[in-house]
Amino acid sequence: MAPAIHAVLVGQVAAPLAAGVGLAAFITLYLFVVVQGFSTTNQPSLRNQGLLALVTVLGVALAAAYGGQPGGWLGLVLYLAAAGVALYALPVAYLWLGAMVAVQVALGMLHGEPGREIGESVFNTIMAGALIMVVRRMMRLIRELSATREELARAAVESERLRFARDLHDLLGHSLSLIVVKAEVVRRTAGRDADAAAREAGEIEQIGRTALAEVRQAVTGYRARAFAAELATAGAALADAGIEPTVRTTADPLPTAVDDAFAWAVREAATNVIRHSGATSCVIALSRTDHWQLEVRDDGRGVPARASPGNGLRGLAERLALVGGTLSTVDLSGGGFVLRAVVPAGGVA
Repeated sequence: MAPAIHAVLVGQVAAPLAAGVGLAAFITLYLFVVVQGFSTTNQPSLRNQGLLALVTVLGVALAAAYGGQPGGWLGLVLYLAAAGVALYALPVAYLWLGAMVAVQVALGMLHGEPGREIGESVFNTIMAGALIMVVRRMMRLIRELSATREELARAAVESERLRFARDLHDLLGHSLSLIVVKAEVVRRTAGRDADAAAREAGEIEQIGRTALAEVRQAVTGYRARAFAAELATAGAALADAGIEPTVRTTADPLPTAVDDAFAWAVREAATNVIRHSGATSCVIALSRTDHWQLEVRDDGRGVPARASPGNGLRGLAERLALVGGTLSTVDLSGGGFVLRAVVPAGGVA
């Protein structure tokens, strides 16, 4: 491009004013078309194709009119090739590049350019086209990476929202159930045993404070539960609700991930027994063979045939899945309900 501009400035071409206006129009249209091409990964719109046709006609006309003069105007075809390659997606870009090479060879022969000069021009055109293809590919990858990053950010926000909703349900659902049970005890004993009612009221206050602390921990992302502590809390809550608890555990220490998952399982299972079962007894059993298994069995009325799993059970299944575990439930025909959480013994820390 520089030799052509120099030729116009020093008056080495016939009708320099017309050549200058044509060259300025060519440069303006060329830059606009290239920018449009880099801004999309699709085939160009009809408008952009029309602009490319205009810059092509202008470039070929300038090259035909001044190509044999000292300014090196034949090189304008190189820019036409680059503009088309920038605008068109593959495989059309290949066809465009081939067509521009053919035009360049034809114009070179028309103006009697030496074969070596034509060969160098063709080589430069092909290299320019290849470079534009690489840049266009890089621009597309940058756009895809940016879109992927935005999608990951949205997914992270949604995941955190679901995590918090699950934690809030598990934390407050259990605590509120205990508060309701103990409030009923206070109501029953307030008239005949003030000391017992006061003790239960104090426990309600403590449960409320604990629930508040747990919600704060959930907000900050700290969600670890202790299975032994949850087991003791569940046993006490069942007893307070008039359900006789039986606990059977193993002496083997639980891996950290299993301990946390089973702590949530005990909490959710005990909450459901207290809320929904109408049971008089509940057995909580922890065992280990080639897997860890936690089973919570009650003698209540079970689950209605058309009932669907609640948010708590869905959230618990998600927690177990994170450590490779599964959750299953069985509605016993003779009355009662079984919740079973299983985690492989290998591969958990």
